[in-house]
Amino acid sequence: MNPRKTSLILALSVAVAACGGGSGSDAPPPSSGGTTPPQSGGIGRTGLAVGPISNFGSVVVNGVRYDTSAATFTVDDMPGTEADLAVGQVVIVKGSIDADGVNGTADEVIYDDALEGPISAIDIGAGTITVLGQTVIIDAGTSFDDDFLVGGIEGLQVNDVIEVSGFVTSDGSIIATRIELDDDNDEFERKGIVESLDTSALTFNLGSLVVDYSAAVLEDFPSGDIADGNLVEAEGTIDPNDAGRLFASKIEFEDPLGEFDTDDDVELEGLVTRFVSETDFDVNGIPVTTDGDTEFENGAAADIGLDVRIEVEGEFTAGGALLADEIDFRLDEDTTIEATVDAVEEAAGTLTVLGISITTDALTRFEDQSSLADDLPLNLSDINVGDYLEIEGVESPANSDRVVATRIEREDDPDEVALSGLVDAVAEPTLTVLGVTIETNAETEFEGADDQPLTATEFFATVAAGAVIEVTGVESSDAVIIADEIEVEDDD
Repeated sequence: MNPRKTSLILALSVAVAACGGGSGSDAPPPSSGGTTPPQSGGIGRTGLAVGPISNFGSVVVNGVRYDTSAATFTVDDMPGTEADLAVGQVVIVKGSIDADGVNGTADEVIYDDALEGPISAIDIGAGTITVLGQTVIIDAGTSFDDDFLVGGIEGLQVNDVIEVSGFVTSDGSIIATRIELDDDNDEFERKGIVESLDTSALTFNLGSLVVDYSAAVLEDFPSGDIADGNLVEAEGTIDPNDAGRLFASKIEFEDPLGEFDTDDDVELEGLVTRFVSETDFDVNGIPVTTDGDTEFENGAAADIGLDVRIEVEGEFTAGGALLADEIDFRLDEDTTIEATVDAVEEAAGTLTVLGISITTDALTRFEDQSSLADDLPLNLSDINVGDYLEIEGVESPANSDRVVATRIEREDDPDEVALSGLVDAVAEPTLTVLGVTIETNAETEFEGADDQPLTATEFFATVAAGAVIEVTGVESSDAVIIADEIEVEDDD
């Protein structure tokens, strides 16, 4: 297949940076037709792909492995290399896809972070942080740079300066697909819609952030000046006496559509940021429509709604909307497993942990945070029996003891195992999750969904099949955990 036209490359880079990029969302899973686990290979063949990097050895995006040997790289508006990229970053790949649908050739790879600045607040319970007045949501799909001493939200501190890649939700929050410590810590960046423009004071708002543009260079504004409603990127420094004010050195106008030809094909992954109907909605700020020929995977047209994460393949119409040939719903992770590997079947693309069969595919994100990590990408072939893994995934509805992995992270072996997911059955003092027997005893601590302590009697009176729980403990034998602590999770 020949490389596609490139007229949307700038528009999509804007959409990714300003309106999204990454893995996982707070949107509910599809209500109908959404019982099939994610499949490999993406949803189509296209010359423009937008999505998070799941692996290297070339670059893997949306289930397609792109040969990057002849590609050029742009990283944060500067020339770069593949070594400047990381798993979880949302990128644009311009190139072509082979007839097999799982291999391709990249001509250009573009990355730009969605937000850069200091953390002003952390809410571990809610799984959120605040950066430059913008809420960043951290979930099972968030990858962390290994510069953090502890991975996850627990490893963050107020005043850490970070870079965020992710998808922007309909309310302006970012669902982070990757968080990194900022190395240079010189100027900060935030993107958004201009509000409350004051041409006398030379200020405007991006959400709660006040931007002073009195000394800023303005770039690419069609009218030559800023106007309310403009989508912009503001770059500058924070007032040391007022963290809610940015002194901008540069303000850049960003057009989410840009110039395009009506026969441009695009593969776009992101969140639904505007929704009127199943034939009139936006993904990452890009207008999308469907018709009677649109095909759906893992869901149906009725499942489209605000903040639902989907991948769209289609072609732009003369009216400026992306007409979807196919839409693939990305299902939310509902299972977490932390334990050592029992078996690996590389040819089948599976491994076994706690007696649970884990299926990997081209969308599975692999990361290595263990002492075994080196400069090479982690693949299933590198995982050995006895390795300690943290696995995020989706429980297969057809096989209650099988999980389709969305993210696999190798870590150094701690003293306990962990498992979260749907309860299969309850028979006090035991219960079963994903076919794993959970045994409780007098030493087991119980907590409700509100984090309040429960007695064993209260816990077993509360929990039934279908509840979501998180267990930490010790693996006593295959598919048996002696629970140290069990917590009822919010099933949303």
